[in-house]
Amino acid sequence: MLYVDEALLVLDKPAGLLCVPGRGADKQDCLSARAQAMHPDALIVHRLDMATSGLVLMARGVLNQRRLSAAFEAREVAKTYVAIVAAAPDTVPAAWSTIDLPIGPDWPNRPKQKIDHTHGKPSVTRWRRAPGAAVPQKPWGACTRVELEPATGRTHQLRVHLAAIGHPILGDGLYASASIAESSARLLLHAVSLSFPHPVTGLAQRFNSPAPF
Repeated sequence: MLYVDEALLVLDKPAGLLCVPGRGADKQDCLSARAQAMHPDALIVHRLDMATSGLVLMARGVLNQRRLSAAFEAREVAKTYVAIVAAAPDTVPAAWSTIDLPIGPDWPNRPKQKIDHTHGKPSVTRWRRAPGAAVPQKPWGACTRVELEPATGRTHQLRVHLAAIGHPILGDGLYASASIAESSARLLLHAVSLSFPHPVTGLAQRFNSPAPF
């Protein structure tokens, strides 16, 4: 846990841990259960994929949950992620660029999502090459560190968008080829920063968590 006060908690979720309980006795250990063991009034406001690590915001009590949820809906919350993708550095934009592709469920292949220009929901991601972007070359090609800012919050949005433009995230067992998926023991995607207005004071809050890769 990085921060706690009377209204909220900020936690640093490890990769491989669910945000909320899943189906079955083996999926009851999760971030929300661990937080509630210390603070019984802790409530989920948003989630990260099980495979993704990094910052998660929780509310304390229903009123603060409503206020923070409203801040997400009003796009008053800013999130930045870091990922390592299959791409040569010179193929990734140095300035912020936009991926604007609608996403919807891939029903025959759940839990996968897909780009769906007919029924998908609007989905927007800003991305750019990160400082010190080059990483050691893999046997199948070059890799680059990127920064990502989701303007919308669709399921698997960052993973789907990057795969759709030909730059899947290393370690992604759902959207990358077998060689890229097997190139890392974990999905190389981490929520590094989180900014939002405090639900009680309205003052700007900002938290950071360096990527562990």
